[in-house]
Amino acid sequence: MRFTHPTLIDQWNVDRALEVGGQKSERVGYVKRTASDKVRFTHPTHQLFSHGPCIMFQVTREIRFCYGHRLLNYEGKCRHLHGHNGRAVITLETPTLDELGMVVDFSAIKRTVSAWIDANLDHRMILHKDDPVLPTLKAQSEPVLVLDVNPTAENIAKLIFDHVRAQGFPVVEVKLWETDDSFASYRRTE
Repeated sequence: MRFTHPTLIDQWNVDRALEVGGQKSERVGYVKRTASDKVRFTHPTHQLFSHGPCIMFQVTREIRFCYGHRLLNYEGKCRHLHGHNGRAVITLETPTLDELGMVVDFSAIKRTVSAWIDANLDHRMILHKDDPVLPTLKAQSEPVLVLDVNPTAENIAKLIFDHVRAQGFPVVEVKLWETDDSFASYRRTE
């Protein structure tokens, strides 16, 4: 299996990545070897390439909210108005910790990001600006968030990511779980 981007991975992710690649692997302490790649992982926080160790700290906050939407120009069930009990899983990352030994205080994420989600996404219909149902919902004073793009899980994850980043948080990924077994993600790559 080839890794094309220097990525921090812990030992579980190393095991998972190699299993997903369909390769047989042998785990020896903190060393991981595969018959086909002969890749050695001398420590779970080391990068996969010869760039040396690069330790990063991550925190993740999950925020639950309910929303409705529908997709325009879509042939499946999601073309109809429907709702989800969504979960936004927001991951922040830094190479160093602050003076308190934290990436970011969880209460700061809650205060800023949860409050924005509650005010802008929770119990709202999230619709495309060209959706023909908009005038009816607005006439009934229904809470609606209008987007320039189709309100797919991918676009809502990006919307949350962009807001978190604009607030100055070191966000690297937002996953939006629409159901218990389906999510979309938007992440920063460098």
